[in-house]
Amino acid sequence: MNIKALRAFRATLSEGSLVAASEILHLSQPAISRLISGLEAELKLTLFDRSGRNLTPTPEGLAFYREAGRILDNLDEVPRIAAEIRAGRTETLRIVTMPRIAQSLSAPAVARFMKNNPGTNINLDVRARREAGKWLAGREYDIGIGALPVDHPGIVTKPLLRVRAQAVLPLDHRLSSHSELTADDLAGETVVRLMHGLLLRDQLDDIFRSAGVVPLQTCEVAASQLACSLVAEGAGVTIADELVAAQTKSDKLALVPVSPERWMTFGLLYPVSGSKSDALLLFEKTLFEVVEELAIQSPTLELAQ
Repeated sequence: MNIKALRAFRATLSEGSLVAASEILHLSQPAISRLISGLEAELKLTLFDRSGRNLTPTPEGLAFYREAGRILDNLDEVPRIAAEIRAGRTETLRIVTMPRIAQSLSAPAVARFMKNNPGTNINLDVRARREAGKWLAGREYDIGIGALPVDHPGIVTKPLLRVRAQAVLPLDHRLSSHSELTADDLAGETVVRLMHGLLLRDQLDDIFRSAGVVPLQTCEVAASQLACSLVAEGAGVTIADELVAAQTKSDKLALVPVSPERWMTFGLLYPVSGSKSDALLLFEKTLFEVVEELAIQSPTLELAQ
C-alpha cells in the first residue's frame, strides 16, 4: 500500500481541505487528489464525497480512519524508531490499560518500571475494554491490563488481582457509616450505572437483579470514573470498587462493601501468538509487586490466585 497515499488521506481528512494537505505534505493539490483516488481504488472504498467544492469524508472514509488511525499516526514514528535502532536503544514496551485501573494501578506500576529500567521505552495507552481486546489481538500492544473475563480467540489472560464490589456513596450519606450494604438497602436510592454493553454495568445489574430490587431512579453514564464523580457531587450512588473510586476525590466519597460478597477480577492480557520479552517479564513482575502492596493496605483487595 502506498504510504504517500495514506499520508495524503490522513492530512486531507484532519485538515479539511486539499489546500491544507498540500501545504503540509509539500505536494501539489492535483498530486494529493491522485494519491487519494489511487487509495480509494486499492481499498475499493469511497473515502471522500467530491460533490462540493471541498472533499468531505464519507461514512466509509470516517470508518476507515477510525480503524486505521493508529497505524496512520504511527507512520510518523518510523524515523524515530530507526534513529533509536541506530543508537542501539531498540526495546519498547507497548502497554494498553483499561480506564477503570489506569490511574490507581497501571500508572504506579509503569512509573516504578521506568525508574528501574531506564533503557526501555514505554508506550502507554488507555482504551475501553472491548476496544483494547481488538488492538491486543492485532498485536498493537505487548500487554493489556484490565477487567476479566475477556473472551477473544486472539487473547490469553492471566489473573492479577480481585477487588470486592462496594457501594460508592457521598461521604455524608445516611448509609455511609454501615459496615456492609445490600441491594435492598439501596432500593430507594438513585443509582448511577454504566451504559449497556459494559462489564461494570452487567455486574451492577446482576447485584440488583439477584436481590429482586429495581432502583428508584437511574442515571446512565459512559465511564465508571464519571459515575463516581457524579456520586461525589450528590447525584446518587453507584457500585464499583476501590480502584475506580480512588480516581475521584476521596474526601467526597464513602465506600461500603456490598453483601453478599461480590468480587471483581482484573488481569493481564496478551496476544495469543506473542512471546514475552525480558522487558515484558520485568513489567509483569512489577505489576504483581504493586498489587501485593495494595493488598496489604486493603481488606477488600487481594492478589488473584
